[in-house]
Amino acid sequence: MSTVDSFGAKSTLTVGSTDYEIFRIDAVPGYEKLPFSLKVLLENLLRTEDGANVTKQQIEALGSWDPSAEPDTEIQFTPARVVMQDFTGVPCIVDLATMREAVADLGGDPTRINPLAPAELVIDHSVIADLFGRPDAFERNVEIEYERNGERYQFLRWGQTAFDDFKVVPPGTGIVHQVNIEHLAKVTYTRTVGGSLRAYPDTCVGTDSHTTMVNGLGVLGWGVGGIEAEAAMLGQPVSMLIPKVVGFKLTGTIPAGVTATDVVLTITDLLRKHGVVGKFVEFYGDGVASVPLANRATIGNMSPEFGSTAAIFPIDDVTVDYLRLTGRSDEQLALVEQYSKAQTLWHDPSREPVFSEYLELDLGTVVPSIAGPKRPQDRIELTAAKTQFEKDVLDYAEAGPETRVDEAVEGTFPASDPVGFTPDDENLSDRVVAADHRSHAPSAVSKPTPVTTADGTSYMLDHGAVTIAAITSCTNTSNPSVMLAAGLLARNAAQKGLKAKPWVKTTMAPGSKVVTDYYEKAGLTDDLEALGFYTVGYGCTTCIGNSGPLIEEVSAAVNDNDLAVTAVLSGNRNFEGRINPDVKMNYLASPPLVIAYALAGSMNFDFETDPLGKDSQGNDVFLKDIWPSPAEVQQTIDSSISTDMFTKQYGAVFEGDDRWRSLPTPTGATFEWDDSSTYVRKPPYFDGMTLQPDPVSDIAGARVLAKLGDSVTTDHISPAGSIKADSPAGQYLQSHGVDKKDFNSYGSRRGNHEVMIRGTFANIRLRNQLLDGVEGGFTRDFTQEGAPQSFIYDASENYQQAGVPLVILAGKEYGSGSSRDWAAKGTRLLGVRAVIAESYERIHRSNLIGMGVIPLQFPAGESASSLGLDGTETFTITGIEELNSGSTPKTVRVTAEPTDASAPGAAAVQFDAVVRIDTPGEADYYRNGGILQYVLRSLV
Repeated sequence: MSTVDSFGAKSTLTVGSTDYEIFRIDAVPGYEKLPFSLKVLLENLLRTEDGANVTKQQIEALGSWDPSAEPDTEIQFTPARVVMQDFTGVPCIVDLATMREAVADLGGDPTRINPLAPAELVIDHSVIADLFGRPDAFERNVEIEYERNGERYQFLRWGQTAFDDFKVVPPGTGIVHQVNIEHLAKVTYTRTVGGSLRAYPDTCVGTDSHTTMVNGLGVLGWGVGGIEAEAAMLGQPVSMLIPKVVGFKLTGTIPAGVTATDVVLTITDLLRKHGVVGKFVEFYGDGVASVPLANRATIGNMSPEFGSTAAIFPIDDVTVDYLRLTGRSDEQLALVEQYSKAQTLWHDPSREPVFSEYLELDLGTVVPSIAGPKRPQDRIELTAAKTQFEKDVLDYAEAGPETRVDEAVEGTFPASDPVGFTPDDENLSDRVVAADHRSHAPSAVSKPTPVTTADGTSYMLDHGAVTIAAITSCTNTSNPSVMLAAGLLARNAAQKGLKAKPWVKTTMAPGSKVVTDYYEKAGLTDDLEALGFYTVGYGCTTCIGNSGPLIEEVSAAVNDNDLAVTAVLSGNRNFEGRINPDVKMNYLASPPLVIAYALAGSMNFDFETDPLGKDSQGNDVFLKDIWPSPAEVQQTIDSSISTDMFTKQYGAVFEGDDRWRSLPTPTGATFEWDDSSTYVRKPPYFDGMTLQPDPVSDIAGARVLAKLGDSVTTDHISPAGSIKADSPAGQYLQSHGVDKKDFNSYGSRRGNHEVMIRGTFANIRLRNQLLDGVEGGFTRDFTQEGAPQSFIYDASENYQQAGVPLVILAGKEYGSGSSRDWAAKGTRLLGVRAVIAESYERIHRSNLIGMGVIPLQFPAGESASSLGLDGTETFTITGIEELNSGSTPKTVRVTAEPTDASAPGAAAVQFDAVVRIDTPGEADYYRNGGILQYVLRSLV
């Protein structure tokens, strides 16, 4: 509750017959020049001003914002609510359940642990496309999902009943970000505070980086780590610096043949090159009004791919029309419009706000595009796709993992997801092109491989074969313009007698059940199914790696012959190893292009000159012959989508189906942990915790657990994907009686810290430079004679038993990619006390502090290599103890001493590392050993 109102901002807004308490933005001098997104932050500070965490000075600093200045003013942002998906949400609820017990152990009331900000969790990450291309695929996949995840779902059902202000959207409903814009988001939020009904902008943080999809509705929100999300649920503000805001002017209209996906890939390309890491992007200008809400959401969704914190559209008539379409009440519509206009949050295209930087895109210049083979920002114009594939496949088809061009550059990873370009990143593509001048043509790496299926079908499989064509992910799968374009293209293809190639796994995973309704009403379901695109589930599926196995004979041919095959998906992430372990090259494309590639069957295909097949008269059929016109797409949207679809699907959205309702659910304020469970276990974060924190200490005699290169993503660090039988996690599960067929994925077992520790740094593409020519979760164990190769987990256990602290050395943009709490939790539980990197991604740096790991940065221009560090040294870090005095040191002294494992004659190295504890709040978290311990102590 706000206890201070330095600007006299508190006022009353009457809408209809209801009075709302509001905090007027125009009470602060300078408000009129602020961009929309900063006005939202300004209101947030006015409403939460308490003189301590949120001060008059912070509000004045925001009102007098200098768009050209480097961000240096810390503010405390209090989101209206928290949204979660089940992979990242389960550990949040596990931690809340554990906190309840810890409160009781410290003499407090366990029921005091509740979300203080409303929290909503959508179960969308667990369904796997095991079955496909058949009418019962959806039902069977959901059955298998419940069989695999029953323990987790029981736990979440308990949480839904045990915690106040916590709701769960059951499996088989939709993707969290789509459910968010279609139902959960309010645009203007209301809550009774101190006896008054208060109205304020809807804002949120989410445990998924694509939370930014809600930016399309004018709702300010972004992805945070699960650690930050837990703190927000418990009433802790999100500490941040007032950001730079990049104004992105949209003009013109999208031309025929171009989709929202093409627009978003173009914007991603532009913003990546411009550099927007840590900044807000805000769209403005006359062109905004012509951008449909679904397209705005598609653009907002891709914010993590171009690296910005948020990518927001202002509120206007398009916003209100969408709220009306999706079944929001008349009272809510009136409140949104009147509140937004009263608070100067309503878009006025004639007024150009002041921005830090400016970009512009004429939508009329956008051309059809795809992105790949491994990064969402690697845009390829569709007309050049075949030529570019011929260049890229040389790398993937011929070179082994140690000599592939992108990895041949010393000290680099496959640049899976660097947030922001560095010169090295930009040069990687040049090196790939340079490699094309080898002495062979693409045909020289062709490897036609005969395949015969169980039903006697025979065909040749080659490099570039499209083995997965998936309409999947939050980005596109509820955008009617692209989904109905896909359906119409399928209809036109089916009428011409075209079929998907027999080696293609075809899957359809809508973001919302409403999609199924409008496909049915438009009469397109049969046409999609005729090409194999049966619904496999309502969830993320292929985009997060839940693609399920390839067709059995295809998988065998790929592995036996080392074929570089491809996946085409309508998603937002295409990193190496993410989509399917058999697939080397992954391409992002619009839903209609996914279908087109299923018909083509290969990336080695030019849609302008290569026919997709022949019609019944024997005439060649080209893509242009079956591509639907914009008028036909719009006419189908207008005739097949209605408000009653949304009200029907969301009327009882939290109740679930019979499977959900019949789950046996524990009761009680504290959870009854099952010691035999391999899915949900009580974590050790609060073991032995006392009311007063121990002083922080310097680090002495530390060893390097991993020495890593540039662009190490959270996908490399955090446990993800399938669990291998011979891995530490696989060995653990087998020792607990779990058959290999029941391993499930790391994501599904995030509630079990024992599995997750063993999977940290276990990515098959991780390259630890302590070892030569080795990929995967391995290191050298310096506790053993000769420092042999070892699993990272096994070495960590030996180090911890010997009382040896650990450090990680890394390059640029450490921890880029999705917000993954286990990238930080696993790091800490492995015994890592410090990470020393050249630069960090925003969320991961914050999460390391939240787990009590200190993030340090090499001096400007320096790296492990330039300082002569090879990871065999022992490290001592002094100056950390200065934090005990209440201040945060700007640097600490690092001394690296050579050991018996170091090169003969190696000398000690000393340098001053920059302490990346950036705010006073982060310092408090670190002093307490982590954010959860800080919150727990403050509550007790």
